[in-house]
Amino acid sequence: MRLGLVGVGRIGMMHARNLLALQPQPELLLADARPGTAEQAAGELAAGSPRTVDQLLQSRPDAIVIAAATPAHRPLVERAVLADIPVFCEKPVAPTTEEALALSSFISDHEGVVQIGHQRRFDPGYLRARSAFNSGELGWLHSLRAITADARPPAIEFLASSGGLFRDCSVHDFDIIRWITGREIVQVYAQGSNKGDPAIAEVGDVDTAAALLTLDDGTLATVLASRYNGAGHDVRLELQGSEGSLMVGLDSHSAFRSAEPAGDFPRGTAHSNFAERFAEAYRAQLDAFMALVRGEIENPCTAHDSAAASAIADAAQASLESGEAVRLPAPGK
Repeated sequence: MRLGLVGVGRIGMMHARNLLALQPQPELLLADARPGTAEQAAGELAAGSPRTVDQLLQSRPDAIVIAAATPAHRPLVERAVLADIPVFCEKPVAPTTEEALALSSFISDHEGVVQIGHQRRFDPGYLRARSAFNSGELGWLHSLRAITADARPPAIEFLASSGGLFRDCSVHDFDIIRWITGREIVQVYAQGSNKGDPAIAEVGDVDTAAALLTLDDGTLATVLASRYNGAGHDVRLELQGSEGSLMVGLDSHSAFRSAEPAGDFPRGTAHSNFAERFAEAYRAQLDAFMALVRGEIENPCTAHDSAAASAIADAAQASLESGEAVRLPAPGK
């Protein structure tokens, strides 16, 4: 199989290594808008044939993985769909929710095959939680508690264009809550604070934020995010139901320590970043994409799913700025 990869930055190189680990190993065609970058990546990987983006698309690979900068996602997806090439695209699928919704409609109208990279859907813990909920093991949910906390903040240059903590960080929690429960989020109330680097506030962001979500069946969920979690990269989701509870992310690598006198859990070293925490999930989502290309499974994460998560992030950001709860429109409106 001939696979194209557009964008060979940090995420792109991770995808390239995962693609080259597939069996049988595909022929990998690398492209990047920055001159010489694809050639350098091909040398580092000792595999892959460098191309310009136009050359890659004109060569009509069997499928294409898009890990370019966010503004390039929509035009690349549209070109691939028009060429009848299946696409895996990193999130967000477009810079704004409005563009993402328009692209979702475009994909549907042209019967395109486009999977979006919300990797948590392929993490064993989240898969187990979804299965437990769907089986009735937990009963009905009364609350969910999610946290995504980085050990250290990214570069200020990134934060200046990221759209805010809810859009670049909590969007994963918004997506996974929809995916596990099968419910829509209808209201968001958010608050934030800055106690770290003053430069984060200067670019219009917060370093810690919390959102209270109301689902369409009345279930409540809290989503907490932070740029400063010195204990390590902390990603968890707690589901509390009428018959039982589960926590995703509770293992030997959890980024906390017990305060109980006899508590010695967890004993392992905390994950340092998201790529380490979700290494298995990143591999599994590309395995799923290959199955999707072969027509063996339904699309595990559509552009509509990604747009829905982005809309919730927008509502959280609007609530943060206004100090008021924000209602979300009914799905499809």
